[in-house]
Amino acid sequence: MRIIPIQILVDGIDIRGEVYLPQRYGVGLLPAVCLCHGIPASAPDPTDKGYALLAERLCSMGFATVIFNFRGAGASGGNLDMLGWSRDLHAVVSYLHSHRDIDPARLGVMGFSGGAAVAVYVAAHDPRVSAVALCACPAEFGFILRGEDPHELISHFRSISTIRDSDFPSSIPEWVNGFRESAPQQWIDSISPRHLLIVHGDKDEIVEVSHAWSLYHKAREPKEIAIIDGGEHKLRLNNRAMDIVLEWLQKHL
Repeated sequence: MRIIPIQILVDGIDIRGEVYLPQRYGVGLLPAVCLCHGIPASAPDPTDKGYALLAERLCSMGFATVIFNFRGAGASGGNLDMLGWSRDLHAVVSYLHSHRDIDPARLGVMGFSGGAAVAVYVAAHDPRVSAVALCACPAEFGFILRGEDPHELISHFRSISTIRDSDFPSSIPEWVNGFRESAPQQWIDSISPRHLLIVHGDKDEIVEVSHAWSLYHKAREPKEIAIIDGGEHKLRLNNRAMDIVLEWLQKHL
């Protein structure tokens, strides 16, 4: 396995990540999976290697795998912005699509929570995405539905350094509208005819399992859903959930 750092400039912002290439790198074109993390709830935990471990596992199965930080997270620059996140993912998809060792017809996206929401939005607009796996994906963003004060949410994101610039956002209504515009419920039916998998824990403490069923019923075929008994929000730490997703990716990529 080779691990190669990547740096992609999007809207003048450095988006940083890593590409994991299998041992058979250089022998035929590889299927690829792009992993999309969720919206940070707290400051980064340097001991949490969950996405890297998942990338290693995918790589061991023969998938070229990308992990990266959306703007406002980790080593990437910028500030949390959902439509900006969609442009970040679009740029990573473009990178994979043009990579000389990756099969452009076998490019999957696997998203978690807010990253899953962005995966739906990008896949709905970008036919280069071949298959989409969603883990703990919200149908809509709850703070909008509950009418919460966005200033409090912005203050929270400032406190965990996900919003870093003092003058961001320049327009709070536009920033909030980014969450509304990217709500998966609006776009999930546009993924068809590509394969879609929805995985959700029935004990998810952040996004109720009803969101998964709402998305599933709105989506068109081909689609599958797996509800994980006892599964909580961080499904990347749930072996049963990851076994299901990885088996599905092997089948459809």
